[in-house]
Amino acid sequence: MFKAIYLTRDDDRFAANVAELQDEALPTVDRGAVTVDVAHSTINYKDGLAITDRSPVVRKWPMVAGIDGAGVVASSEHPAFSRGDRIILNGYGVGETHWGCLAQRARLSGDWLVPCPDALSTADAMAIGTAGYTAMLCVLALERAGLEPGAGEVLVTGASGGVGSVAIALLSDLGHRVVASTGSLDEESYLKELGACDVIDRSTLSSAGRPLQKERWAAAIDSVGSHTLANVCAQMRYGASVAACGLAQGMDLPASVAPFILRGVTLLGIDSVMAPQTRRREAWARLASGLERSKLQAMTRTITLADAIPAAAELMAGRVRGRIVVDVDA
Repeated sequence: MFKAIYLTRDDDRFAANVAELQDEALPTVDRGAVTVDVAHSTINYKDGLAITDRSPVVRKWPMVAGIDGAGVVASSEHPAFSRGDRIILNGYGVGETHWGCLAQRARLSGDWLVPCPDALSTADAMAIGTAGYTAMLCVLALERAGLEPGAGEVLVTGASGGVGSVAIALLSDLGHRVVASTGSLDEESYLKELGACDVIDRSTLSSAGRPLQKERWAAAIDSVGSHTLANVCAQMRYGASVAACGLAQGMDLPASVAPFILRGVTLLGIDSVMAPQTRRREAWARLASGLERSKLQAMTRTITLADAIPAAAELMAGRVRGRIVVDVDA
């Protein structure tokens, strides 16, 4: 038996509960099955959507929630993993079409797993989670596009959230001057502790704006989308790049081609769900060596599995800053 956040739908009736499930209920895997004793998971934006039934994230019922997990291999049919190995899982449709890791046990494909770096505990790995891993993918994309320390101000939108918090910490530790955009100006001291040099109100970016605006940003990481991303693009310096990884404001992009054809701005799309293993391992190696642990601790709180359902509601209500780690055995 194992405990899990169990999502069910019967006709139009949705329910999210902590349930005790039989090991025999774990889903099958086409090849390379790995059974994991999960130690820690986390609550991401997509988990919040699924657990609160705010969006059709779940596409197969019933479902165990949790797009992230870190733990120890209990048994393996995959050549890359053996009993006792520590692993990390992010994405691949887990928690959407395949049972996830807000549970004490999971059965996953070894093709989806990344070895947990020695420098990280499983709790550290989930304090980072998909949000922090996505932030690192954004940083890597901006570096490949030519961003170097000293280039100028780097904007991070959705700064109080998981992606934003880790992005600020990473960029500041790399020597960049980071400006944080947030709707929670009372979090200014928190954001500056993470490394932001300045904090601006998200309202300056969230409404319709001119196609081209005053050039300011040397680079940007955006997890908001919609008008915010359109305005960010309109304010980029000549030849600068924006890494777009989220849609908290909306999936639309009411923008003009002007920044792209008149200023040579590049819009970099960042996908964390199906990113190739080489890029995942590069991101996790950089996170293990380059993310200051004191900053990670400052942005993280730990809850029990029973607390995960109300925490998802808090997240969707905008009352969560930084990262939430779920100790599935607590």
